[in-house]
Formats: sequence, C-alpha cells, structure tokens
Amino acid sequence: MTGDFAATPRDPLRTDTARHYIGGNWVESATTGVSYSPADGTELGTYYEVEKDQVAEAIQVAKRTFATHEWRTNRQLRAQVLNEMADRIEAAADELALLLARENGKTLAQAQFELSLTPSKLRYYAAEALTDSGRGARVRPGVYSLLLTEPVGVAGVIVPWNSPVVLAVRSFAPALAAGCTVVMKMPAQTALVNTRLAELLADCPSLPAGVLNVFTESGSVGAELLVSSPDVAAISYTGSTAVGRKIMSNAGATLKRLSLELGGKTPMIVFADADLDAAVPTLVAGITTFAGQFCMAGSRILVESSVADEVRSRLVTALNQVKLGPGDAEDSQMGPLIDLAARDRLEALIEDSLGDAEVILRGGRPEEEELAHGAYFRPALLGVRDTDSPLVQRELFGPVATFEVFQTEDEAVEKANATEYGLAASVWTADGARGLRMADALDAGTVWTNGWAVVLDQFEEGGFKQSGLGRLNGHRAVEEFQEYKHIVQLT
Repeated sequence: MTGDFAATPRDPLRTDTARHYIGGNWVESATTGVSYSPADGTELGTYYEVEKDQVAEAIQVAKRTFATHEWRTNRQLRAQVLNEMADRIEAAADELALLLARENGKTLAQAQFELSLTPSKLRYYAAEALTDSGRGARVRPGVYSLLLTEPVGVAGVIVPWNSPVVLAVRSFAPALAAGCTVVMKMPAQTALVNTRLAELLADCPSLPAGVLNVFTESGSVGAELLVSSPDVAAISYTGSTAVGRKIMSNAGATLKRLSLELGGKTPMIVFADADLDAAVPTLVAGITTFAGQFCMAGSRILVESSVADEVRSRLVTALNQVKLGPGDAEDSQMGPLIDLAARDRLEALIEDSLGDAEVILRGGRPEEEELAHGAYFRPALLGVRDTDSPLVQRELFGPVATFEVFQTEDEAVEKANATEYGLAASVWTADGARGLRMADALDAGTVWTNGWAVVLDQFEEGGFKQSGLGRLNGHRAVEEFQEYKHIVQLT
C-alpha cells in the first residue's frame, strides 16, 4: 500500500488533522482549518489548508508520472485500479455515508444514495478502459490510415461540496480510464470526507504513486493554479456558472480542454393528465433533496391551469410536513444547508425578490430551539408570473421553488426555456406523444418524462446554454480527456 493510512473502518469523526495525498505520500501544510457541523456548529475535526507550492508539486508529480510510467499505455492496469477503487468504496459505504451526513448535512438516506451511485461508475469506466478503440482503413492501394486515441496528459478536477464523493468519481474515473494522471481539488466544507475518500483510494494496491493526487482548500489558490498551469491539459469542473465563466476565460491562455457542468434551474412541468399521486411527492423531493443544494434541483414548478390549485394545495401540505433535523438523525427528512453563510445568502435573496412573488409558503429559519444553531431553512414555495423575476432567473441553491401556471403546451415550453440555464427538465403527462414533443422542444441536456433525477452511468449528462460544456457519464466523458492521432502509412 502507498502511504501510511489504513483502509480499515475508523471513527468517522477523526481526531487527527486531515491531510493531502500527493505523489503517494500524505502531506501536511503550515495552516489548518476547522470542519464544522452545519447541524449545530460544533467542531467535527481539522484539516490542513493546501499551499500553492504543494499544488505546483502535485502538478509536477502528475506530469512526471504521466511521462515516465506505463499508466497511459496499460489499459489493463487502469481497469484493475478502477475496479479496486470500486471495491474499497463499496466496502466503506456505510462509514462514508455517516461522515457525509454529519459534515455535509444531507440526510443519512441521501448520503447512502450518493454512495450507492459511486462503485458502478468506477466499474463502468474500468470497462471503458478496456474497450477504447480506434479506426483503420486502406484509403487506396499502398496507403493505410489509422486513427488512435491518446490521453491528453494531466487532468485537473475541481469538486463541489454538495455531493463530493460521487461528483469526484464522476470526473476522475473517466480521466483515469483515458490514461491521464489527475490532480484533484476537494472542498474544505467536506474536508474529513475528502481525506477518508483519498485514504480508500490510496489503499488500492495497484494504484501507482503520482497517478491520483488529492488536496483540500477553502479558497481558490490551488484551483486557479490548475486552471492556469500550462502543465495541466484538461479541467473538469462542477459548480456555478459564474465560476465556470471565469475558468473558461482563464484557461484560454493555454487552450485547455474544458468539461464544465454548471448551474441549473430545472423546470418540473405538470400537465392536467399527470398522475398527481406520483408527481407531487417527486416535486417535493426535487425541492428538498440535499436541501435543494443540487444543480438538478426541481426549483421551478410549472403546472397546467386546470390542476394548479390542487397541485399547489398538495405541495403546501407536503412541504409543511417535511421534518428538519441533523443529517445523521434517523427521522430527518431534510438536513441543514452547508453553512450559516449559505442560509443568510438565501434568506437575503428571497427578501430582495418578494416584490415579484406571491408567498405561497414562506419557509425560512425554523422556530424550534433545537434547530436554532444550525443552518436550517424550511422549504419555501413562491408564486411567480414574470419569468424575468430573479427568483426564476437565478440559481438559488436551497429548498426554494417557484410556482408558475401555464395554459397551453406552447406556453409551457416558452416558460421553461426562459432562463439562461439548460441542464435538465422534467415533464409529467400520461400522453406519451406529448412527452416526446416536450423533450424535443425543451432546451435541456436531460429530460425526464414522469420522473426526475434518474442518472445512468452509460448515458451522458450535461447542459445546454449556460449550464456547461462537454458531457460527463457515458463514453463521451472519456473523450473529454483524450486526443486523436491520425497515422498514415505509405507502402
């Protein structure tokens, strides 16, 4: 094994300071930070805050490893490592889920759901590592042409805090499958999760030192260096559209490959013939899953006028019954936001926009004393007529949804497409032909009919418009980290 941490189960609330994993070694820094519980503000543990020269060293280690090791050419080795990673995460899923619930705040059931998505992605990309192929042809007598793929080099991965395990894997697994080496920035909000994940990955006996390097930071110095460094050939970033634009601008000097999954304002479109018994609970889940801190959160509810009053009434009843509590409490249905700053930001944004809205369900800070010290925010539902409202146009990233009414199918499409985002959409109807018409008309990278948030490893996901560039999942994700080489043989 590389490093000096074991992969055996441990107390999820670690007493040592969480370190970085660079070049096969566990690395400390001069500065430390504290990880706090979003449920009550208590200290969970400490972590080392990465330094710029440590990130620079990680990039150089990854560059040397790519240049000198067989990793980039040995697809059997890559598949073996990815399968080993899947085995270790699967074995530690309960431990990781508990730590994730405590540090990130999502409920234990949702943390377990996140972990359940992870091993299959690694195994899918293990298979992709073995099945990559090129093309060949005899162009004319005596002239043979081959088209082959090669890994681009060092890949920089920038991971968000809302689902750090599965979203880390979603980016680094295809990069490793392609033959790249990786330097990965993880968010300080989940520092303890980050390090436990890195421990499990480092424990893989076939993983060469320097292939995967992981660091944690609360700021952006390390991430900015990944974007600006000429030695990093590709960036995979999941996060806000505003930051994605900065990355695209700053990466221009080195003409980096960019894969950006950015913000979303997912419209949940309910027609009068929909099965409301199935639709309404899913609409509630779209608002409350991960406390709405989810790029595919169902943050816009569009309902056909003839059933609007019934849907609105059902939503108010269901949202009022959502039980808030710590992520690791068995009866919690929605945990806190990631921190108090996120709660205050959301509260201020709603206050500033109430002039554009009808308050159907106010939401906001809970009154219960036992929740007073946490970053809790009760679900809110706000009626909106004008699609230019900031409540419609901005990604709120919290358990807040707008409620809009439409008369016709064309109006539903017009309203749904009225934002700069195009990550996903959901359509509820018993009419299969209408479901397909809507899917064709909606500006979204993923459209679900009579469902929401179904993600499949073998099928690509990503955004239209300002929701991103490139695709993750599926074979296309591997291509984000590959270059094509054309070889012409003349005889």
